[in-house]
Amino acid sequence: MSAVSSLRFGQAIGKALADAMREDPRVILLGEDIGEAGGPFGVTRGLWQEFGGERVRDFPISEAALVGTALGAALSGLRPVAEIMFMDFCTLAMDAIVNQAAKAHFMFGGRASVPLVVRTPHGGGVNAGAQHSQCLEAWFAHVPGLLVVCPATPADAYGLLRTAIASSNPVMFIENKSLYARKGELADDQAPIPFGQARIARAGRDATVVTYGAAVYQAEAAAAELAKEGLEIEIIDLRSLQPWDEATVLASLARTHRLVVFHEAVEAFGIGAEIAARMADVGFDELDAPIVRCGAHFMPIAYAPSLEQAALPNAERLIAALRRVLL
Repeated sequence: MSAVSSLRFGQAIGKALADAMREDPRVILLGEDIGEAGGPFGVTRGLWQEFGGERVRDFPISEAALVGTALGAALSGLRPVAEIMFMDFCTLAMDAIVNQAAKAHFMFGGRASVPLVVRTPHGGGVNAGAQHSQCLEAWFAHVPGLLVVCPATPADAYGLLRTAIASSNPVMFIENKSLYARKGELADDQAPIPFGQARIARAGRDATVVTYGAAVYQAEAAAAELAKEGLEIEIIDLRSLQPWDEATVLASLARTHRLVVFHEAVEAFGIGAEIAARMADVGFDELDAPIVRCGAHFMPIAYAPSLEQAALPNAERLIAALRRVLL
């Protein structure tokens, strides 16, 4: 029987990186302040000391140079993991990610692999302001050639990152910064988790909430509150956004007949819009109520804690959305 440890989300990511580096000398890390400093959120703490500066490389403040170098390393046979300090700064590396990494396998007739992982934190909740709090995952899920994952638990963070590092395709590995200190169980023999397999975080019969990342915990809080009224909400944690587990969502909809899609990203033109459109197509006969989306308001995130909280979705807003479909 395997041992189980209690680890913080950030520690689970660090462990996945360390284990992958010990097993495969081709795995290297690149990022700003990831070396002796251990990264802006402490995720890479201790890795520079163990693996040295050749494999844990600090970079200047140039995301374009960082991801471009990582892309070249991937095409040359290494397995780089590049850390972009805040997801907002992916904007400075969009050519390398969207035009180069995502297209190389196709452009070279299948003869080039791109085993590149781009790790980056998204989301609010830490009062970092409009340029350090965005959830931009829908951008990357829209690009053919990219894989996109967003774990909610330490075990999923470890398992999905091991899968990402082993992949021959470029992966956007998205971490909500508010989760880094959250603890959870991680088995010593935690296996890699395949992409495209959702997790049923809570079973229910009255309505389905599809969510991912830190929003999973807000969904659990909302479900616990509604359970006091005898309403049982099923929560599907997608884990993987591209590909996403359509079959599990459809099966849940067939059980509950009501669907709310909930995420921290702005509601307009997001992951929720795609899921809602797809379920309205393939799951139309199962619906007993309109599909409802619940996300952040369409506005930049303010520094002020009160304004930030007003913009972000929460359990209270999710409960209101659920009541709409439960009428």
